[in-house]
This record gives sequence, C-alpha cells and structure tokens, in this order.
Amino acid sequence: MTHATTTLGGTASSVVVGRVAHGLMLMTWRQDPIPDEQCFEAIKAGIDALPPGAKMFLIGGNQLPSHRAELGGISHYCLPGEFYGHNLATTNLEMIARFFEKYPSYADKTFLSVKGGLVPNSYEPDCSAANLRRSVEAINEKLRGTKRLDLFQSARVDPNVPIEESIAALVELKKEGKLDHIGMSECSAASLRRGNAVHPISAVEIEISPWSYEEETKTVIATAKELGVAVAGYAPLGRGFLTGQIKRPEDLPEGDFRRSLPRFQKDAMRHNFAIVDALSEIAKKKNVTAAQLSIAWVSALGPHVIPIPGSSHAKRTLENCAAGDVELTPEELDEINRVIDSADIQGERYRTAHTLWG
Repeated sequence: MTHATTTLGGTASSVVVGRVAHGLMLMTWRQDPIPDEQCFEAIKAGIDALPPGAKMFLIGGNQLPSHRAELGGISHYCLPGEFYGHNLATTNLEMIARFFEKYPSYADKTFLSVKGGLVPNSYEPDCSAANLRRSVEAINEKLRGTKRLDLFQSARVDPNVPIEESIAALVELKKEGKLDHIGMSECSAASLRRGNAVHPISAVEIEISPWSYEEETKTVIATAKELGVAVAGYAPLGRGFLTGQIKRPEDLPEGDFRRSLPRFQKDAMRHNFAIVDALSEIAKKKNVTAAQLSIAWVSALGPHVIPIPGSSHAKRTLENCAAGDVELTPEELDEINRVIDSADIQGERYRTAHTLWG
C-alpha cells in the first residue's frame, strides 16, 4: 500500500488524492487498444493501493483522428480527455465507462478529470461557450452515468476566445450540474491567473519531467502554489523515454503517436539518451527504478504538484504509485538538478502545430 497523499486545489481543496496520479491515454491511443481486463487491472491496482479515504486521480480522453490517434489520458487523479482513442468503440471515455460499469464501487474512489474543448476531429481549440457545452455534454454521454465528471479542463487555451469567457461558460455548466470542478491545461502562468480570477481553478495540467522543465513550467508551478491550485504534471517519464526502455523509434509500436514527435526521432533519441544514463546512475544508488526517480523528482517540486505517469500494467502502476513514497534528500535533488541543468535536449516536445503556454 502507498500512504503518500495530497489534496487538490480551488473548489476541490478538500479532495484527498494519491500522491501519484494515473494517466490512461496510451490504453486506447494506439492502433491495437489494450484489452479491457488488462486496463481494468492496471486501474484497480492503483486504487487498491491507496489508504482509506484517498481517491485516485485518473486522467483520460475520448476521440480525435490525427495519426489515427487522439489527445487524452487518465490518472490517479482521474483525468480522461475527450480525445484518446481510434474509433467510437474504443475511445478512452468509453473504456472508462465500461470499467465503472463492471466495478461501480470504484466510482467514489476516483477523481475523474477530462479534457475537451477542441474543434471536433481536430487539435484546434474552440473554447467558445457553445463548443464547451457540446464537449462537456458529449463527455457525460460517453460516461453513461457511470461516473460524475469531477473536473473538466479545456485541452488548450483558445487564442480567439478570452479565457475569462471560457471559464465563465464552464461556471454556467457547473451550475447546471454537468461538472463539479474546473481545471486548465497547457496554459501560461498569466492565463492561469486570469482564469482563476473568474472561478477558483482546481488543477492545471502541464508537462513536467526531467527533460521537460522549461522556465514557464517553473513559473506556472510557482503561480499555482500562490493561488492554491494543484498542478497535474503529465508525462513525468518523458513519455516512457526516461525509463531507459525506449532507445530507438523501432522500440515503439507501429502507429504510436510518439513516433511523430521531434524528440523521438532517431538522432534526437541517440543524443538525448545521455540524460537517461545519468538519471539511471542516480536511481541505482538510491535503489529505485529510473521511472520512480523521475516521478519522485516531480513530486519534490511541491506538495501541490502531482505527477501523472501512465500505465496499462498492474505491476507498473504499483511501481509508479510507490514512487510517491520515495523521499529525495537535498543532496540527491541537487545531483538530479545538475543533470537537468546540464542536459542539452534535442527536439521540441511537440510538432509546431501544437499551441503550448496559451
């Protein structure tokens, strides 16, 4: 059992969740979706490892056809998106609904966050009131009443709609009982501050890992702490690269969306493996896995920072959860930070079409 817990922020500040969340994106964002039973066991393992009274923060998604894939995921701070899956039969949200249909008692043991607010069948944000309503209602339809939409967040900040209008539209949907809490995603610290001024933001989701720790990342984390907002750090394992088990593009399944990312091109991966080697040496001295070291480092950024590793195997879920109990000494943190500061990471996190820090 893992004992480390924390709380969310904003209107969810009384919600106790596991120190490590669980991302579900790659369960369905692939050419050959993982069988339900394997997914279910991976989700259950993390929930069962939590102490009484704590919820698992789950993060997931639904549907979006780019590279025959989507944008979503789920976590111990349940966060599925409106866009993770290849077809209507295997989308992330429908898999989640099947999980809660089979294990209805687990609904109250999870906190589910879902991303949406995109143009249908596109990566383009549309955070107008009309599209946010469409998105939230579509998510609830996919969940089929099996689970409350605990938290909704727009996947990207819409440059064409003032953030104040978007958050106000979500407030109206909250008043109608269609969602319980409001989050933000891929936003700058300035946008987080503006959004929070309209309505308390419960969680902001950004990418955080030893190879994705930009200046704006640090500013968002600091601003969230000031405002009482939880930070959900997705891809804390560098989308699996920091585990050391992915050394070349061929190590990824055919159709895996990571094959399209600049950092996962052959030359970039060969160059970037230096940070994996360095972190692995520190992990070995600590007697933890490289994955656990990365997750523990993200957690050490603050009690309000919740790493969201993904897993479709129960054993790996438990390994990830156990990282929440790993305490890094000041000396170990200094050593890790020196590795991060000296790393010369090649390749952008996304293709240029993706809008970050909106």
